[in-house]
Amino acid sequence: MDFLDLDLNLSEDDTALKKSAHKFAKEVMRPVAMQLDEMTPEQVIAPESPFWEFMRKGYELGYHTILIPESYGGMDLTSLQQAIIIEELAWGSMGLAVALAVASFPAFLACMVPEDELVENIIVPFCECRDASIIGCWGLTEPNHGSDTLMTHHPSFHDPNIKAQCRARLEGDEWVIDGQKAAWVSCGTIATHCALFCTIDNSMGLAGGGIAAVPLNLPGVSKGEPLNKMGQRDLNQGEIFFDNVRIPKSYMVVEPEAYEAMLELTLSTTTALMGVLGTGCARAAFEEALAYAKERVQGGRPLIEYPNIQMKLFHMFRKVEVSRQISRAAYIYNQNTSTPAEEYSVVAKIEGTQAAYEVADEAVQLFGGNGLSKEYLIEKLFRDARAALIEDGSNESLAIAGGYKLIENYPRAAT
Repeated sequence: MDFLDLDLNLSEDDTALKKSAHKFAKEVMRPVAMQLDEMTPEQVIAPESPFWEFMRKGYELGYHTILIPESYGGMDLTSLQQAIIIEELAWGSMGLAVALAVASFPAFLACMVPEDELVENIIVPFCECRDASIIGCWGLTEPNHGSDTLMTHHPSFHDPNIKAQCRARLEGDEWVIDGQKAAWVSCGTIATHCALFCTIDNSMGLAGGGIAAVPLNLPGVSKGEPLNKMGQRDLNQGEIFFDNVRIPKSYMVVEPEAYEAMLELTLSTTTALMGVLGTGCARAAFEEALAYAKERVQGGRPLIEYPNIQMKLFHMFRKVEVSRQISRAAYIYNQNTSTPAEEYSVVAKIEGTQAAYEVADEAVQLFGGNGLSKEYLIEKLFRDARAALIEDGSNESLAIAGGYKLIENYPRAAT
């Protein structure tokens, strides 16, 4: 189902990219996502799973390189085009859209500080991959650290008594990594490479970190079982363990002196993207509710004819549209400024994921008993949306971090 895009400046290319992504989301992603939702976590990633068919088709279309600059082999997209495509993919499946996006993270982060060795061994091979044999993950969350790892500039981020569980130390020309990443690492048990966020200088607290591109076939790397979850069951997640893992010095993309600034820059992208993903999920839930209300007869007439149903649908529609505007605006702004306004990305994430949850919740209620049945897509959308309120930082913790940034930065001058 198409929608009116209020951006009057969309080009023919923008519209063509949107239609192509929607076709992929409708014909490939949504059917596969429904299949995977009924499987165990082990079955989802088994060699014969339809998950791999989806990944290969996504790679063939180049969607794994959405975030990579053209100069390294990416899709050559504007920030707006990235947001348009990602919303469409999330309409098909929020979990599978996350899988495709996070697959690029080691290459995406390596592009920020492109050492020759990283370009040759990490970025170019990933961009040239078309069979999903190279998959990245984002190693940030830890068993004792979740949303707090995202709270840049907050006093807790600099507390030396708060120590990370994954650490790196320099020995000659190699970094040695020890520790663990938690079960919430997206693509964690299937990844070939990790964008690893670890601590180097404990005296700086969580701010004393580093960002490394780590091949996961190295001695000392092991993985846990895939996580069994309520929502986004089509997205593989799981633990990664590091025991005396050695990487070349050049694979440490960022060291403590630049870590907090680079993390903030990264989060300005990823947090806003969560808003875009939430918009896609919210839109999917709204469209399911609208279609159902037109066909479901109660009291002798379709639900759509009742004024209270019309009012509910309007407020669902309103939330989708507001979510799209703020998530796109925050994403585009933070992709095109040297001084990111991360608090706006936080607004986008909270607005988008909250919209997804509220719209899906209202849709389940509109469906009545059928909304509780796995026969209908809306039941899955509700669970997927609920997961997003915690995913990539709980909305409550992000709001605390965003509130602290307002004290420091508001009002902002244009950059």
